Amino acid sequence: MSEQPLVTVIIASYNHAPYVEAAIESVLAQSYPAVELLVVDDGSSDDSVERIQALQRKHGFDFRVQANQGLARTLNDCIARARGSLIAPFGSDDVMLPERLAKQVAYLQDKPEVGICAGNIAQIDGDGLPLERRDRVRPFRRLDFEDVFCSDKAGAPAPTLLFRREALEQVGCFDPSIRLEDLLVELKITRAGYFIDVLPDVLAQYRVHGTNTYKNRRFMIETVLATYARFDDHPAYPAVCARFLNSMLLKCARDDKPLARELLRRIPLRRWNAKTLRALGRLAFA
Repeated sequence: MSEQPLVTVIIASYNHAPYVEAAIESVLAQSYPAVELLVVDDGSSDDSVERIQALQRKHGFDFRVQANQGLARTLNDCIARARGSLIAPFGSDDVMLPERLAKQVAYLQDKPEVGICAGNIAQIDGDGLPLERRDRVRPFRRLDFEDVFCSDKAGAPAPTLLFRREALEQVGCFDPSIRLEDLLVELKITRAGYFIDVLPDVLAQYRVHGTNTYKNRRFMIETVLATYARFDDHPAYPAVCARFLNSMLLKCARDDKPLARELLRRIPLRRWNAKTLRALGRLAFA
């Protein structure tokens, strides 16, 4: 084990009592032996703490309870006391597949240019059952800053992110002022010169349930735009924002028409595209 890099897995739990035990157990079941598990309950109001404490008494991982600080601050606090050279923030409602960390650590050997290693995901429902949808297993891809900022390639799924600690620390870790932390830190790390390599393997199960963050569309839109605004010196910044707004417009035109009309007003006429026209059709005839 002394020759294997230590991976610190950080689980910040917030009101995920029905799911957090499965998340923790999936980390404990990793085939990779050199794992440090840090679990923090970030002010849950359900019975998450009692469930985690029962597992902690059995397995002896580091568990702390705190008043709510938000995910980014909690992650930064954990990174500061982590011993691992590789850091894996992991959602308290998701599930790691057993070979996930072993595959990623093996891949990262002798690739110092890779700041983040990721992989594909499968989707499960609240009961842990596979969702009958078209989960596309995408091929290997290497992402640089342009790829992430301009969405030129499929992104890196959040439940599979494994960071080099040095890359995180070089960019100041996570930014508490941006509540969707993954996109911003990926942009900062790739702008610093690192790559994100996404393996073709399915490494984790992403749980779809009623409180997924992406379902709060207004929050998603404003947070992603605030993230892009950090890079408003980039020549593609106006086009990147317009493309994102057009994508969200098309989604909202189906089931949130008031928000869709707000988004339409924010898109300059010269930035209209096929998605804009499809959204107008939905608004007019649906």
